Amino acid sequence: MADINVSLTARTGKSEPGAARGSSSSEGEPMLDLIELLFFAYRNFVSDPDEILQGFGFGRAHHRVLHFVNRHPGMRVTDLLDILRITKQSLGRVLRELVDQGFIDSRAGASDRRQRLLYLTPKGEALTQEFVAIQSRRIRRALEESGGESRELVRRFLVAMIDPEDRSSTEKLIARADQAVEARSAARGRPAG
Repeated sequence: MADINVSLTARTGKSEPGAARGSSSSEGEPMLDLIELLFFAYRNFVSDPDEILQGFGFGRAHHRVLHFVNRHPGMRVTDLLDILRITKQSLGRVLRELVDQGFIDSRAGASDRRQRLLYLTPKGEALTQEFVAIQSRRIRRALEESGGESRELVRRFLVAMIDPEDRSSTEKLIARADQAVEARSAARGRPAG
C-alpha cells in the first residue's frame, strides 16, 4: 500500500493564497478532515465483522439485517425495509441467504399469515453477539481515549448527523429495543447488557 503524505495545509482545508479551493460555501469552510475521519472510522468499525462475514460469503447488508433482527426480534420484513432503505429485491436475497444458512428464522404472523416475522436462530444470536462484542470493545476504547464524558457528546453528535425528520423515529426505535433487552434480561434474571 502506498504511503499517504498529508500536509497540515491539506488536513485543515486551508490553502495557499491563489490556490484553488474546494467547494467552499456560505456555510463555512469544508470539513474535509472530519469527512475523512468518518470514512476511516467506519472502515475500521466494520472491518472485523466484514472479515468474519467473508467466511460465510456474506457482506455488510447481512450484518445490518442480523443487527436489527437481533435488536427487534419478531420484526416484520416491511419494518426492516423501512430501516435499511434498500430494495425489496436486495433484502429478499440477503434474507434468503441468512435463512438458508440457518441464521434467521422467518415465521408467519399470528394475525396475518402473509406477514413475515424475523427472529435470530441460536446460530444467528451467537454470530451477532460476536459482532456486538468486537464493535463494543472498539467503541469503549475510543471513548476511554476521548475522555470519560465523551459518550453522551458522541451520542448527541451521531443523532445530529441523522436527517432531522428521522431523528425522533430513530431514537424511539433504539429506546424500544433497549427496553425490550432490559425486559428480556429481567425475565431471565440477568442484568441487561
